[in-house]
Amino acid sequence: MMAVVGWSLILFAVLVVVYAYVVYPALLMLAGRVRGPRSQRVDGGAEWPMISVTIPVYNEVAQIDDLLESILRLDYPKDRMQVLVVSDASDDGTDERVAAYADRGVELLRMPVRGGKSAAENAARRHLRGDIVVNTDASIRIAPNALKPLIACFSDLTVGLASGRDVSVTKVDGELNAGESAYVGYEMWVRALETRVSGIVGASGCFYAIRRELHEHELPPGLSRDFAAAMVTRERGYRAVSVNEAICYVPRVPSLHREYRRKVRTIARGMQTLHFKRHLLNPLRYGAFAWMLFSHKICRWAAPWVALLGAVGIALLIPSQPIAAIAAVLIALGSLLALVGWYWPESRPLPRVLSMPAFLAAGNVAVLSATIKALRGESNAVWEPTRREGDRRPVAAGAG
Repeated sequence: MMAVVGWSLILFAVLVVVYAYVVYPALLMLAGRVRGPRSQRVDGGAEWPMISVTIPVYNEVAQIDDLLESILRLDYPKDRMQVLVVSDASDDGTDERVAAYADRGVELLRMPVRGGKSAAENAARRHLRGDIVVNTDASIRIAPNALKPLIACFSDLTVGLASGRDVSVTKVDGELNAGESAYVGYEMWVRALETRVSGIVGASGCFYAIRRELHEHELPPGLSRDFAAAMVTRERGYRAVSVNEAICYVPRVPSLHREYRRKVRTIARGMQTLHFKRHLLNPLRYGAFAWMLFSHKICRWAAPWVALLGAVGIALLIPSQPIAAIAAVLIALGSLLALVGWYWPESRPLPRVLSMPAFLAAGNVAVLSATIKALRGESNAVWEPTRREGDRRPVAAGAG
Protein backbone atom coordinates (compact mmCIF):
# COMPACT_ATOMS: atom_id res chain seq x y z
CA MET A 1 0.00 0.00 0.00
CA MET A 2 2.83 2.40 0.87
CA ALA A 3 4.45 1.67 -2.49
CA VAL A 4 1.23 2.50 -4.33
CA VAL A 5 0.90 5.79 -2.46
CA GLY A 6 4.56 6.60 -3.04
CA TRP A 7 4.46 5.95 -6.78
CA SER A 8 1.18 7.86 -7.09
CA LEU A 9 2.67 10.94 -5.41
CA ILE A 10 5.79 10.77 -7.59
CA LEU A 11 3.78 10.32 -10.78
CA PHE A 12 1.50 13.23 -9.92
CA ALA A 13 4.47 15.50 -9.17
CA VAL A 14 6.26 14.56 -12.39
CA LEU A 15 3.14 15.10 -14.48
CA VAL A 16 2.51 18.59 -13.09
CA VAL A 17 6.13 19.76 -13.40
CA VAL A 18 6.65 18.28 -16.86
CA TYR A 19 3.34 19.71 -18.05
CA ALA A 20 4.18 23.22 -16.76
CA TYR A 21 7.67 23.43 -18.25
CA VAL A 22 7.72 21.00 -21.20
CA VAL A 23 4.26 19.91 -22.36
CA TYR A 24 2.71 23.38 -22.21
CA PRO A 25 5.34 24.98 -24.51
CA ALA A 26 5.07 21.96 -26.82
CA LEU A 27 1.31 22.41 -27.06
CA LEU A 28 1.84 26.11 -27.77
CA MET A 29 4.21 25.23 -30.60
CA LEU A 30 1.65 22.82 -32.05
CA ALA A 31 -1.21 25.30 -31.70
CA GLY A 32 0.91 28.03 -33.29
CA ARG A 33 1.63 25.85 -36.32
CA VAL A 34 -2.03 24.92 -36.71
CA ARG A 35 -3.15 28.54 -36.41
CA GLY A 36 -0.38 29.85 -38.67
CA PRO A 37 1.54 33.13 -38.29
CA ARG A 38 -0.28 36.01 -36.64
CA SER A 39 0.43 39.68 -37.07
CA GLN A 40 2.80 40.93 -34.39
CA ARG A 41 3.93 44.22 -35.82
CA VAL A 42 3.38 46.34 -38.89
CA ASP A 43 5.02 49.47 -40.24
CA GLY A 44 4.64 52.56 -38.11
CA GLY A 45 3.29 54.65 -40.94
CA ALA A 46 3.93 58.28 -41.82
CA GLU A 47 3.37 59.62 -38.32
CA TRP A 48 4.24 57.96 -35.04
CA PRO A 49 1.62 58.22 -32.27
CA MET A 50 2.09 60.38 -29.21
CA ILE A 51 3.46 58.28 -26.36
CA SER A 52 3.99 58.81 -22.63
CA VAL A 53 6.97 57.09 -21.03
CA THR A 54 6.40 56.65 -17.29
CA ILE A 55 9.18 55.78 -14.85
CA PRO A 56 8.26 55.17 -11.19
CA VAL A 57 11.32 55.66 -8.96
CA TYR A 58 12.29 55.61 -5.32
CA ASN A 59 15.74 56.82 -4.24
CA GLU A 60 17.51 56.22 -7.56
CA VAL A 61 19.96 59.13 -7.44
CA ALA A 62 22.90 56.81 -8.22
CA GLN A 63 21.56 55.88 -11.65
CA ILE A 64 18.86 58.41 -12.56
CA ASP A 65 21.15 60.46 -14.83
CA ASP A 66 22.23 57.41 -16.82
CA LEU A 67 18.61 56.27 -17.04
CA LEU A 68 17.27 59.59 -18.35
CA GLU A 69 20.12 59.98 -20.82
CA SER A 70 19.33 56.52 -22.21
CA ILE A 71 15.60 57.35 -22.48
CA LEU A 72 16.34 60.60 -24.30
CA ARG A 73 18.59 58.75 -26.75
CA LEU A 74 15.81 56.38 -27.85
CA ASP A 75 15.07 56.38 -31.57
CA TYR A 76 11.66 58.05 -31.47
CA PRO A 77 10.46 61.54 -32.48
CA LYS A 78 11.05 63.74 -29.44
CA ASP A 79 8.02 65.89 -30.19
CA ARG A 80 5.88 62.74 -29.96
CA MET A 81 7.27 61.53 -26.62
CA GLN A 82 6.39 62.65 -23.09
CA VAL A 83 8.79 61.46 -20.36
CA LEU A 84 7.24 61.44 -16.88
CA VAL A 85 9.21 60.41 -13.79
CA VAL A 86 7.01 59.55 -10.81
CA SER A 87 8.96 59.86 -7.56
CA ASP A 88 7.50 57.86 -4.69
CA ALA A 89 8.58 60.45 -2.10
CA SER A 90 12.28 59.96 -2.80
CA ASP A 91 14.54 61.58 -0.20
CA ASP A 92 18.05 61.00 -1.58
CA GLY A 93 18.26 63.80 -4.15
CA THR A 94 16.58 61.90 -6.99
CA ASP A 95 13.97 64.61 -7.49
CA GLU A 96 16.60 67.35 -7.82
CA ARG A 97 18.45 65.37 -10.49
CA VAL A 98 15.22 64.78 -12.45
CA ALA A 99 14.34 68.49 -12.22
CA ALA A 100 17.65 69.29 -13.92
CA TYR A 101 16.27 67.66 -17.08
CA ALA A 102 13.18 69.88 -17.27
CA ASP A 103 14.66 71.92 -20.14
CA ARG A 104 14.97 68.68 -22.12
CA GLY A 105 11.30 67.82 -21.68
CA VAL A 106 11.48 65.48 -18.70
CA GLU A 107 8.60 65.98 -16.27
CA LEU A 108 8.56 65.17 -12.55
CA LEU A 109 5.57 64.11 -10.49
CA ARG A 110 6.37 63.77 -6.81
CA MET A 111 4.18 61.75 -4.47
CA PRO A 112 3.80 63.52 -1.09
CA VAL A 113 4.14 60.24 0.84
CA ARG A 114 5.29 56.75 -0.15
CA GLY A 115 2.41 54.71 -1.49
CA GLY A 116 4.08 52.05 -3.61
CA LYS A 117 4.56 51.46 -7.31
CA SER A 118 0.90 50.85 -8.20
CA ALA A 119 -0.21 53.95 -6.27
CA ALA A 120 2.41 56.01 -8.11
CA GLU A 121 1.26 54.65 -11.47
CA ASN A 122 -2.38 55.34 -10.56
CA ALA A 123 -1.52 58.94 -9.67
CA ALA A 124 0.37 59.43 -12.94
CA ARG A 125 -2.61 58.59 -15.15
CA ARG A 126 -4.17 62.05 -15.11
CA HIS A 127 -0.88 63.61 -16.23
CA LEU A 128 -0.42 61.44 -19.32
CA ARG A 129 -0.82 62.95 -22.78
CA GLY A 130 0.08 60.02 -25.01
CA ASP A 131 -2.22 57.68 -26.89
CA ILE A 132 0.19 54.88 -25.93
CA VAL A 133 1.68 54.57 -22.45
CA VAL A 134 5.15 53.02 -22.12
CA ASN A 135 5.99 51.69 -18.68
CA THR A 136 9.59 51.07 -17.71
CA ASP A 137 11.84 50.68 -14.69
CA ALA A 138 14.79 52.61 -13.27
CA SER A 139 17.12 49.62 -13.06
CA ILE A 140 16.99 48.59 -16.73
CA ARG A 141 18.24 50.00 -20.01
CA ILE A 142 16.28 49.98 -23.26
CA ALA A 143 18.12 49.32 -26.51
CA PRO A 144 18.25 52.59 -28.53
CA ASN A 145 16.29 51.08 -31.44
CA ALA A 146 13.76 49.14 -29.33
CA LEU A 147 10.97 51.70 -28.95
CA LYS A 148 9.76 51.95 -32.54
CA PRO A 149 9.23 48.17 -32.96
CA LEU A 150 7.22 48.19 -29.73
CA ILE A 151 5.00 51.10 -30.78
CA ALA A 152 4.64 49.87 -34.37
CA CYS A 153 2.60 46.91 -33.08
CA PHE A 154 -0.31 49.22 -32.33
CA SER A 155 -0.94 49.82 -36.02
CA ASP A 156 -2.59 46.41 -35.70
CA LEU A 157 -5.92 47.39 -34.15
CA THR A 158 -6.27 44.01 -32.42
CA VAL A 159 -3.17 44.67 -30.29
CA GLY A 160 -3.76 46.39 -26.97
CA LEU A 161 -0.44 45.72 -25.26
CA ALA A 162 3.10 45.12 -26.51
CA SER A 163 5.79 43.77 -24.21
CA GLY A 164 9.54 44.05 -24.71
CA ARG A 165 12.00 41.17 -24.74
CA ASP A 166 14.04 40.97 -21.55
CA VAL A 167 17.71 40.13 -21.99
CA SER A 168 19.58 39.18 -18.83
CA VAL A 169 22.93 40.95 -18.68
CA THR A 170 25.93 41.12 -16.40
CA LYS A 171 28.89 43.37 -15.75
CA VAL A 172 31.81 43.17 -18.12
CA ASP A 173 34.09 41.82 -15.39
CA GLY A 174 32.15 38.92 -13.94
CA GLU A 175 29.72 36.06 -14.40
CA LEU A 176 27.00 36.55 -11.82
CA ASN A 177 24.09 34.19 -12.30
CA ALA A 178 23.89 31.94 -15.34
CA GLY A 179 20.78 30.34 -13.84
CA GLU A 180 18.86 33.62 -14.00
CA SER A 181 20.00 34.20 -17.58
CA ALA A 182 18.80 30.76 -18.68
CA TYR A 183 15.43 31.20 -17.01
CA VAL A 184 14.85 34.64 -18.54
CA GLY A 185 15.68 33.22 -21.97
CA TYR A 186 13.22 30.36 -21.44
CA GLU A 187 10.49 32.75 -20.31
CA MET A 188 10.93 34.98 -23.37
CA TRP A 189 10.72 31.90 -25.61
CA VAL A 190 7.43 30.86 -24.00
CA ARG A 191 6.02 34.37 -24.45
CA ALA A 192 6.93 34.29 -28.13
CA LEU A 193 4.99 31.03 -28.45
CA GLU A 194 2.00 32.48 -26.59
CA THR A 195 1.99 35.48 -28.92
CA ARG A 196 1.37 33.16 -31.88
CA VAL A 197 -1.61 31.50 -30.18
CA SER A 198 -3.70 33.99 -28.22
CA GLY A 199 -1.37 36.52 -26.63
CA ILE A 200 0.88 36.64 -23.57
CA VAL A 201 -0.66 36.33 -20.10
CA GLY A 202 1.76 38.74 -18.40
CA ALA A 203 3.84 41.69 -19.61
CA SER A 204 7.42 42.52 -18.72
CA GLY A 205 7.27 45.05 -15.91
CA CYS A 206 10.58 46.45 -17.15
CA PHE A 207 9.35 47.53 -20.57
CA TYR A 208 5.88 47.35 -22.05
CA ALA A 209 3.46 49.63 -23.88
CA ILE A 210 -0.33 49.72 -23.62
CA ARG A 211 -3.16 51.71 -25.16
CA ARG A 212 -4.08 54.59 -22.90
CA GLU A 213 -7.71 53.56 -22.55
CA LEU A 214 -6.57 50.18 -21.21
CA HIS A 215 -4.02 51.79 -18.90
CA GLU A 216 -6.77 53.86 -17.30
CA HIS A 217 -8.02 50.93 -15.21
CA GLU A 218 -7.76 51.43 -11.45
CA LEU A 219 -5.61 48.86 -9.68
CA PRO A 220 -5.62 48.40 -5.89
CA PRO A 221 -2.23 49.14 -4.28
CA GLY A 222 -0.19 46.00 -3.70
CA LEU A 223 -1.18 44.33 -6.97
CA SER A 224 0.97 43.88 -10.07
CA ARG A 225 0.06 46.33 -12.84
CA ASP A 226 2.15 44.64 -15.55
CA PHE A 227 0.45 41.29 -14.90
CA ALA A 228 -2.98 42.90 -14.60
CA ALA A 229 -2.39 44.92 -17.78
CA ALA A 230 -2.20 41.78 -19.93
CA MET A 231 -5.37 40.43 -18.33
CA VAL A 232 -7.23 43.73 -18.76
CA THR A 233 -6.12 43.76 -22.40
CA ARG A 234 -7.73 40.36 -23.01
CA GLU A 235 -10.74 41.34 -20.91
CA ARG A 236 -11.37 44.29 -23.25
CA GLY A 237 -11.08 42.14 -26.38
CA TYR A 238 -7.50 43.00 -27.39
CA ARG A 239 -4.33 40.90 -27.70
CA ALA A 240 -1.14 41.30 -25.70
CA VAL A 241 2.00 40.44 -27.69
CA SER A 242 5.70 39.97 -27.07
CA VAL A 243 8.02 41.86 -29.41
CA ASN A 244 11.40 40.23 -29.99
CA GLU A 245 12.97 43.34 -31.51
CA ALA A 246 12.07 45.51 -28.49
CA ILE A 247 15.06 44.55 -26.38
CA CYS A 248 15.34 45.59 -22.75
CA TYR A 249 18.59 44.91 -20.89
CA VAL A 250 17.93 43.72 -17.33
CA PRO A 251 21.02 43.56 -15.07
CA ARG A 252 21.11 40.41 -13.00
CA VAL A 253 20.54 40.52 -9.28
CA PRO A 254 24.01 40.05 -7.75
CA SER A 255 23.00 37.58 -5.04
CA LEU A 256 20.49 34.81 -4.55
CA HIS A 257 19.36 36.42 -1.32
CA ARG A 258 18.22 39.54 -3.16
CA GLU A 259 16.76 37.49 -6.00
CA TYR A 260 14.82 35.41 -3.48
CA ARG A 261 13.33 38.49 -1.79
CA ARG A 262 12.43 39.96 -5.19
CA LYS A 263 10.73 36.75 -6.27
CA VAL A 264 8.74 36.41 -3.07
CA ARG A 265 7.42 39.95 -3.46
CA THR A 266 6.71 39.58 -7.19
CA ILE A 267 5.04 36.17 -6.98
CA ALA A 268 2.89 37.11 -3.98
CA ARG A 269 1.69 40.22 -5.85
CA GLY A 270 1.05 38.09 -8.91
CA MET A 271 -1.05 35.60 -6.97
CA GLN A 272 -3.13 38.36 -5.43
CA THR A 273 -3.53 40.00 -8.84
CA LEU A 274 -4.74 36.75 -10.42
CA HIS A 275 -7.22 36.30 -7.59
CA PHE A 276 -8.47 39.83 -8.30
CA LYS A 277 -8.96 38.88 -11.98
CA ARG A 278 -9.85 35.21 -11.41
CA HIS A 279 -12.85 35.32 -13.75
CA LEU A 280 -10.35 35.25 -16.65
CA LEU A 281 -9.69 31.58 -15.79
CA ASN A 282 -13.12 30.70 -17.21
CA PRO A 283 -12.39 28.77 -20.45
CA LEU A 284 -16.02 29.02 -21.59
CA ARG A 285 -15.66 32.79 -21.80
CA TYR A 286 -11.96 33.36 -22.48
CA GLY A 287 -11.03 30.18 -24.34
CA ALA A 288 -7.32 29.65 -25.06
CA PHE A 289 -6.32 32.60 -22.88
CA ALA A 290 -7.85 30.94 -19.80
CA TRP A 291 -5.94 27.72 -20.56
CA MET A 292 -2.69 29.66 -21.02
CA LEU A 293 -3.24 31.64 -17.82
CA PHE A 294 -3.82 28.41 -15.89
CA SER A 295 -0.83 26.64 -17.45
CA HIS A 296 1.69 29.50 -17.29
CA LYS A 297 0.84 30.78 -13.84
CA ILE A 298 -1.08 28.33 -11.68
CA CYS A 299 0.73 25.19 -12.83
CA ARG A 300 4.12 26.83 -12.29
CA TRP A 301 3.10 28.07 -8.86
CA ALA A 302 1.85 24.58 -8.02
CA ALA A 303 5.10 22.88 -9.13
CA PRO A 304 7.08 23.39 -5.86
CA TRP A 305 4.16 22.10 -3.79
CA VAL A 306 3.72 18.95 -5.85
CA ALA A 307 7.51 18.51 -5.81
CA LEU A 308 7.24 18.26 -2.03
CA LEU A 309 4.61 15.56 -2.50
CA GLY A 310 7.00 13.78 -4.84
CA ALA A 311 9.71 13.93 -2.17
CA VAL A 312 7.30 12.36 0.29
CA GLY A 313 6.58 9.65 -2.28
CA ILE A 314 10.30 8.92 -2.62
CA ALA A 315 10.65 8.68 1.16
CA LEU A 316 7.80 6.16 1.29
CA LEU A 317 9.51 3.99 -1.34
CA ILE A 318 12.99 3.93 0.21
CA PRO A 319 12.38 0.84 2.42
CA SER A 320 11.31 -1.30 -0.56
CA GLN A 321 12.76 0.30 -3.70
CA PRO A 322 16.55 0.76 -4.12
CA ILE A 323 15.96 3.27 -6.96
CA ALA A 324 14.18 5.50 -4.46
CA ALA A 325 17.32 5.63 -2.34
CA ILE A 326 19.34 6.67 -5.40
CA ALA A 327 16.80 9.41 -6.16
CA ALA A 328 17.00 10.58 -2.54
CA VAL A 329 20.80 10.81 -2.79
CA LEU A 330 20.56 12.84 -6.01
CA ILE A 331 18.04 15.18 -4.39
CA ALA A 332 20.31 15.55 -1.38
CA LEU A 333 23.27 16.34 -3.66
CA GLY A 334 21.26 18.95 -5.56
CA SER A 335 20.11 20.46 -2.27
CA LEU A 336 23.70 20.61 -1.05
CA LEU A 337 24.81 22.43 -4.21
CA ALA A 338 21.91 24.85 -3.82
CA LEU A 339 22.83 25.46 -0.18
CA VAL A 340 26.45 26.19 -1.08
CA GLY A 341 25.25 28.59 -3.80
CA TRP A 342 22.90 30.27 -1.33
CA TYR A 343 25.76 31.10 1.04
CA TRP A 344 28.27 31.94 -1.70
CA PRO A 345 29.89 35.36 -1.07
CA GLU A 346 28.34 38.17 -3.11
CA SER A 347 31.78 39.53 -3.90
CA ARG A 348 32.76 36.41 -5.87
CA PRO A 349 31.19 35.11 -9.13
CA LEU A 350 28.89 32.13 -8.60
CA PRO A 351 30.33 29.04 -10.38
CA ARG A 352 28.12 27.60 -13.11
CA VAL A 353 27.91 24.23 -11.35
CA LEU A 354 26.17 26.00 -8.46
CA SER A 355 24.25 28.61 -10.42
CA MET A 356 21.41 26.56 -11.85
CA PRO A 357 20.57 24.37 -8.79
CA ALA A 358 20.86 27.38 -6.47
CA PHE A 359 18.70 29.59 -8.68
CA LEU A 360 16.04 26.88 -9.10
CA ALA A 361 15.98 26.15 -5.39
CA ALA A 362 15.70 29.84 -4.49
CA GLY A 363 12.90 30.29 -7.03
CA ASN A 364 10.89 27.32 -5.82
CA VAL A 365 11.27 28.17 -2.15
CA ALA A 366 10.20 31.72 -3.06
CA VAL A 367 6.97 30.29 -4.53
CA LEU A 368 6.27 28.42 -1.29
CA SER A 369 6.87 31.54 0.79
CA ALA A 370 4.90 33.76 -1.61
CA THR A 371 1.92 31.39 -1.51
CA ILE A 372 1.76 31.65 2.26
CA LYS A 373 2.02 35.44 2.10
CA ALA A 374 -0.71 35.63 -0.54
CA LEU A 375 -3.04 33.35 1.43
CA ARG A 376 -2.50 35.49 4.51
CA GLY A 377 -3.38 38.55 2.46
CA GLU A 378 -0.09 40.28 3.26
CA SER A 379 0.22 43.36 1.08
CA ASN A 380 3.39 44.56 -0.67
CA ALA A 381 2.15 47.96 -1.75
CA VAL A 382 5.29 49.88 -0.77
CA TRP A 383 8.23 48.40 -2.62
CA GLU A 384 11.95 48.61 -2.04
CA PRO A 385 13.59 48.64 -5.50
CA THR A 386 15.80 45.66 -6.24
CA ARG A 387 19.36 46.97 -6.47
CA ARG A 388 20.88 45.30 -9.50
CA GLU A 389 24.35 45.36 -10.97
CA GLY A 390 23.52 48.45 -12.99
CA ASP A 391 26.27 50.75 -11.80
CA ARG A 392 28.45 49.80 -14.77
CA ARG A 393 27.46 49.44 -18.38
CA PRO A 394 26.27 45.82 -18.80
CA VAL A 395 26.81 43.51 -21.72
CA ALA A 396 24.43 40.86 -23.04
CA ALA A 397 24.99 37.40 -21.62
CA GLY A 398 23.14 34.46 -22.98
CA ALA A 399 19.48 35.32 -23.17
CA GLY A 400 17.46 33.11 -25.44
